Amino acid sequence: MGYQTLYDRSLRDPAGFWAEAAELIDWDRPWDRVLDDSNPPFYRWFKGARLNTCYNAIDRHVRAGRGDQPALIHDSPVTGTKAVITYAELQDQVARFAGALRSLGVAKGDRVILYMPMVPEAVIAMLGCARIGAIHSVVFGGFSARELATRIDDAKPRVMVAGSCGIEPNRIVPYKPLLDSAIDQAAHKPEHCVILQRPQEPGVLIEGRDLNWSQAMAEAEPADCVSVEATDPLYILYTSGTTGQPKGVVRDHGGHAVAMVWSLRHVYGMAPGEVFWAASDVGWVVGHSYIVYAPLLLGCTTVVYEGKPVGTPDAGAFWRVIQEHQVAVLFTAPTAFRAIKREDPRAELLKRYDLGRFRALFLAGERCDPDTLEWAQRILGVPVIDHWWQTETGWAIAANCLGIEPLPVKPGSPTRAVPGYDVRVLDDAGEPVKPGDIGRLMLKLPLPPGCLTTLWGNDARFVQSYLSTQPGYYLTGDAGYMDEDGYIFVMSRIDDIINVAGHRLSTGGIEAVLASHPDVAECAVIGAADQLKGELPLGLVVLKSGVKRDPQTLIQELVDLVRDQIGPVAAFKTVVIVERLPKTRSGKILRGTMKAIADGKDYKLPATIDDPAILGEIQQALEAIGYAKPR
Repeated sequence: MGYQTLYDRSLRDPAGFWAEAAELIDWDRPWDRVLDDSNPPFYRWFKGARLNTCYNAIDRHVRAGRGDQPALIHDSPVTGTKAVITYAELQDQVARFAGALRSLGVAKGDRVILYMPMVPEAVIAMLGCARIGAIHSVVFGGFSARELATRIDDAKPRVMVAGSCGIEPNRIVPYKPLLDSAIDQAAHKPEHCVILQRPQEPGVLIEGRDLNWSQAMAEAEPADCVSVEATDPLYILYTSGTTGQPKGVVRDHGGHAVAMVWSLRHVYGMAPGEVFWAASDVGWVVGHSYIVYAPLLLGCTTVVYEGKPVGTPDAGAFWRVIQEHQVAVLFTAPTAFRAIKREDPRAELLKRYDLGRFRALFLAGERCDPDTLEWAQRILGVPVIDHWWQTETGWAIAANCLGIEPLPVKPGSPTRAVPGYDVRVLDDAGEPVKPGDIGRLMLKLPLPPGCLTTLWGNDARFVQSYLSTQPGYYLTGDAGYMDEDGYIFVMSRIDDIINVAGHRLSTGGIEAVLASHPDVAECAVIGAADQLKGELPLGLVVLKSGVKRDPQTLIQELVDLVRDQIGPVAAFKTVVIVERLPKTRSGKILRGTMKAIADGKDYKLPATIDDPAILGEIQQALEAIGYAKPR
């Protein structure tokens, strides 16, 4: 069945479409209704059904005789260790950890916060929670104590599970002191903490509260799977960069399991037994969906990588992992490939490796500039798929679905809407815009299975944040357009559409032009305040490794390039060359923070920033060209 036929059916008959997809999951009890639309905008999928996500991810594969198949490969260049865990071994360890949680009083519906590095135990802990119906909330390892404390107070966990430290290429990050400080700051006090003691920096355990992971596992009685309602929460994931009261995205069991299996097969083109690698972190939505749940639910082998795209040890790290573990499909962020391209622009290191089994690269997490996409396609010789989704949706809104029917690629576009998603482009009044015109990218309700059902403990904020802008629609927060062929172009966040003398311009469009210059590794464009025109675009560019050019000549080339491809209307005149750009740990460029610096405004240090020192460098660079002064 071709893409268009499948897509049309998903919108015309969503209940029939998703009932068929649900046949890929083992249910303890069938549903009363596939789609419960009795209480809009709170739609629920597979109402009345019962299942266990952990059983579907592990036990059923062991029962089917595939216990000896690798379930998880841990590859850690920062510690120099590798490990393979089979489905049977994973079943034993998850059952034991679930038993350890149960011995601490954790039961169905209780919350457990995980604060872990990229180690197998993070996956085991997540699945152990799912096994007994507890709700896990993974907080990215190394988040500040204050941010962790806000999540503790919001989720009110009974137990915390943490690693004693995380390991970066050049330093060790002690987690245990951050955990202790967070609990001290939080009003809610978890009853117990289970600590994975890493030899690089063990933590000091507090008697009566803290338990050693190894001891807890050794003493635990394995726990069986607990059947839960399809509409029960599986996990809470707090959106990155939240301040004050955090936004906890809630994902359910039933719709999530169906969406994960369906998407890995149909979007990514994977089959059971193959190796899938999402080069992300379990603290992010990509890690939840495509390191842990989707690969295991489908019966694939998943790679858990504790390293970087460059520096562990070099820009050939990804090629080594793909060759060594026979990876079929890789999913990572465009920023990872920009880092590789910057260090090894001619891909010389790729020549050392045999990527014979590798067949596709997927990029998401931020807008992928056409230059990076085309570079990756050229050096790899396989399809490179830019796709678009969010923490809130949990899986792709738009993609070139390799498992259905590959469509022609248009660089700069994540292709077309994935079956299940009804994407519309609306203006500020809620009216459809013409093809090619920029507007708000909105999703017509109901959202497909696997998307957020609400925000933890705050239905009103869920409606206010996502569903109130236009009744009957979900607000993605992204701006973009759709062309005559239905291809979606995500240009920027709505807040990043700048107004230059009354003309609405996309910073993403200007970035695409700058990124096409052969000397530019990556870039960001922000709208800096201007008394005359309201805002003016300001470009920050990072050059490829080894580029030595006269800065003024290069800047003039970039200005001329934008003028030629976008036109004088952009009023683009200012470029500053910087060594690096400030990013979150997941690779998103902090454009809003840089705008605040350029405008001379106070800003709050983002909780997710990778290296705060970069902001000082940006401040100095902007001051040198007359920006970043109090206004």
